[in-house]
Amino acid sequence: MSRVLLFGAGGFLGRHIHGALASHSMVLAPDRWECDLVGIELSALVALLRREKPDAVVTAAGRISGSGYDFVQAHVATTAKLIEAVAAGAPQARLVRIGSAAEYGAVPHGSAVTEDHPASPVGEYGLSHLTATRLAQLAGESARVDTVVLRVFNPVGPGMPAGNVLGRAATLIRTALARGEERVSLGLLSTYRDFVDVRDVADAVLAAIRSGPLAERIFNVGSGRAVATREAIGRLAEVAGFTGEVGDGSLAPDAGRSAAVPWMCADIGRSARVLNWAPRHTLTGSLMTLWQETAAGRPTPELVP
Repeated sequence: MSRVLLFGAGGFLGRHIHGALASHSMVLAPDRWECDLVGIELSALVALLRREKPDAVVTAAGRISGSGYDFVQAHVATTAKLIEAVAAGAPQARLVRIGSAAEYGAVPHGSAVTEDHPASPVGEYGLSHLTATRLAQLAGESARVDTVVLRVFNPVGPGMPAGNVLGRAATLIRTALARGEERVSLGLLSTYRDFVDVRDVADAVLAAIRSGPLAERIFNVGSGRAVATREAIGRLAEVAGFTGEVGDGSLAPDAGRSAAVPWMCADIGRSARVLNWAPRHTLTGSLMTLWQETAAGRPTPELVP
């Protein structure tokens, strides 16, 4: 059985990645109190890798809100540190990094973006992810570290952060139902997004770990289909049994970067061809699992630890 060292297992993506990997691997998942990737010294991280001898290292740790400095620390600095540490402490391991569709920035309406599409992020969040991806790509192409980057589009499912538009919609609908209100208001309703089930994201991580030698380093992980955000929220309202109105409202404080990207859709051909991965879950099924957890009153994290 392979050994996988997983960072960020307590977050939205990490929790599901841990579940997918646990059936196939021995998963070592230090929490951020045991190993904070931002704060840990390089020497201590190298020592951890030498001690655990992982076959793969997966980093699902990061931030979805904060300042440019926060994003650089959480994505760029930690990726650089992990590359150094894996090269020194576990050179046999494959390093799998969770990237973001935000690396692409605005793309032409109606198009499905490939991994070779010019990346031009619209904000600090996407730029920090893109810089981290470039670091991983360079390390892989130079054969210094065996790296893979999974550019995840809009993940949906249980435990998703309230900062995400569907996570926020679920919270607002739950509140409206509890108060007997007949309307919820959200921003970004005119956008189109590629929503991918978080369980499919976890399966993509497993596929990236189990694949043989890879010529490509970057893989899109999405559904391959753009859906109007208004339609997705309408489906969520149906699942929740909310019969009131879903109308336009103000943007969340950190939604500016999303508003600047009206359309996003993944071309997942490379992932299918090279990783033998394809999404299995429908959007409606994803929304049902999201709502089941929201209705249970479980908190949704703002940050991915």
